[in-house]
Amino acid sequence: MPKKDNRKARPAERAALREVLRVGGDRPVDLRRFDPRAIPAGPADKAAGVAATAALADRLASLQERLYAASTAGDRRRILLVLQGTDTSGKGGTVKHVIGLFNPAGCRIKAFKAPTPEERDHPFLWRIEKALPQPGEIGIFDRSHYEDVLIARVRELVPRSRLGRRYAQINRFEQSLAEDGVTLVKVFLHISYERQRARLLERLDNPDKHWKFNAGDIEERSMWPAYQEAYELALERCSTDAAPWFIVPSDRKWYRDWAVSRLLLEHLEDIDPRYPKGDFDVEECRRQLLAT
Repeated sequence: MPKKDNRKARPAERAALREVLRVGGDRPVDLRRFDPRAIPAGPADKAAGVAATAALADRLASLQERLYAASTAGDRRRILLVLQGTDTSGKGGTVKHVIGLFNPAGCRIKAFKAPTPEERDHPFLWRIEKALPQPGEIGIFDRSHYEDVLIARVRELVPRSRLGRRYAQINRFEQSLAEDGVTLVKVFLHISYERQRARLLERLDNPDKHWKFNAGDIEERSMWPAYQEAYELALERCSTDAAPWFIVPSDRKWYRDWAVSRLLLEHLEDIDPRYPKGDFDVEECRRQLLAT
C-alpha cells in the first residue's frame, strides 16, 4: 500500500484482497508506510465501489445461509470479524453497512466498552470468550481483546511486564479458536490524523451527532503517536498464520465497506460450507405429503 491515490487499481478478482492487505513479512510494522486514502485493489472510485459492495450481497447471503445450515449437522465452523481502529475510524459504520448484507439472525455483534467491575475480576480474555460466535454464526467484535494491549499500553493500566505477556496469550487464544473452527478476520481500520479531525468536527457541527461526541476524544487525540505505536506492536506481534491482521485504508468510507465485505467473502468462500444432506426418504415424504 504505497502512499499514492491509485485510482487505476487492479480488480480484486485478479488478486486475493487478503494477500494485498495482509500484515506480514520480517519488517516491523510502520503505519506511516500505509496511506489511509489508498485504493490498493478493487473499485477505482466511489460509484464503482458502492455498486461493487451491493453486488456482493447475494453471494455473501448465500454463503452465510450455507454456513448456518452446515452447523445443524455438526459443522463447528464460524467467522469472527474483529474490528479495531482509532476513534472515528468507522467501526460502527462498518457494522451497519457490511453486516447489513447478511441475515442478522445469523450474526452475533458485540461492542466492547470499558470493562465492568465483574470483568476486571477475571483474566482479560474472560469477557471475550463469553461473546464468541456459536457454530454457523458470523460474529462481529467492535473493539476486542486488543484493547488490553492498546489502551492498556497507552494509559499504562497494567505493568509492562504483564502487558508484554499478553501478546503471546492472545496468539495462543486465537490459535485455539482456529483449531476449534473459528475463522478470524482481523481488520485494522486505518485513518489519517487529518481525517479524524474532520470527522470529529462533523460531530460538533451537527447537533444530531452530538451524542457521538465525547470531550475526552480530544485528549485521546493528543495521544495519537502513542496509539499508533501501540497498534503497530499489536499488528506486528499478533499477525499469525492462524489469525493474520489486515490493514484496510479507511479515509474513504466506501472503500472501507467494500474491502471488509470482500475480505469476508474470500474467507467464506475458503470455508465453502455445504448444505447438509437430508436423513430421510425424500420420495416417501413427498408421497405422504401429496396424500394429505
